[in-house]
Amino acid sequence: MQAIVLADGDAGSRDRLDATWPGWARPDALVIAADGGARHAVGLGLRIERWVGDGDSLGEAGVAELIAAGIRVERAPPDKDESDTELAVLTACGLGADELVILGALGGARVDHALANVALLGLPELMGLDVRLLAADARLRQLHGPGADGAAAHLDLEGRVGDLVTLLPVGEDAEGVTTRGLRFALDDEPLRVGRTRGLSNVRTARLAGVTLRQGRLLIVETPATLPP
Repeated sequence: MQAIVLADGDAGSRDRLDATWPGWARPDALVIAADGGARHAVGLGLRIERWVGDGDSLGEAGVAELIAAGIRVERAPPDKDESDTELAVLTACGLGADELVILGALGGARVDHALANVALLGLPELMGLDVRLLAADARLRQLHGPGADGAAAHLDLEGRVGDLVTLLPVGEDAEGVTTRGLRFALDDEPLRVGRTRGLSNVRTARLAGVTLRQGRLLIVETPATLPP
C-alpha cells in the first residue's frame, strides 16, 4: 500500500511533479495530511483520508472544514515530542503502508523543519520500507547497509539519463559503496562523513543503482534541467 503524506512546506504543482517523477502517485494511495499540509490536497488532485496534527497551522476553521467533509481527524496536543509530519508518517506505518511518498517536506520558510524531515528517513519504523521525500526538483531516499539478510543493501535509481545523483554518508562513514549506471563509478569504496566526493554524480543509464555494505547513505536525485 502506498501512502502519501502531505507536509506543510512547498509541495510544488501536480504538473511539475508528474513531469519530473512520472508515476509518483498511485491512484489508490492513502493520503494523510500533516496539519497545514491539508491545503495542498486540492491543487494536487488528492483526496485526504486522514488528518494528523495539533492544528496550529491549519487553524480551527480549517480543522472544522475537514471534519464536515467526513475526513478522519486525529488531533495531537501542541506540546508534543514529534512534529506533525512525523506523526503522519508513523500513522501511515501503523496502517500498513510499505511505500511512503512525503510531499511538502523540503521547501518552506524554516530550514530546521526541512532538516528534521530529512532526518525522518532514519526512523526505525521505516526500515525496509520504500520511503522518499519528493519535490519537483528533488527526490530523497536513504539506504541502510547491510540488508535484513546480512548482505549488502541495494537500491535501484530509475530516471532520466543526465540527471544528477548525490550520495552522502549519514552519521558515519559509508563502507563498500558500489555504483552502476553513474558517470563517476565507485567499486566497493568508502564515502567519508564530511567529505563531498559523492556530490553531483550523473546518471548514464535509465536504470542506475547503488550497493552499500555498511552504514547509511542519503541519496538525492536532482533533474539536470529543472521544469519551469
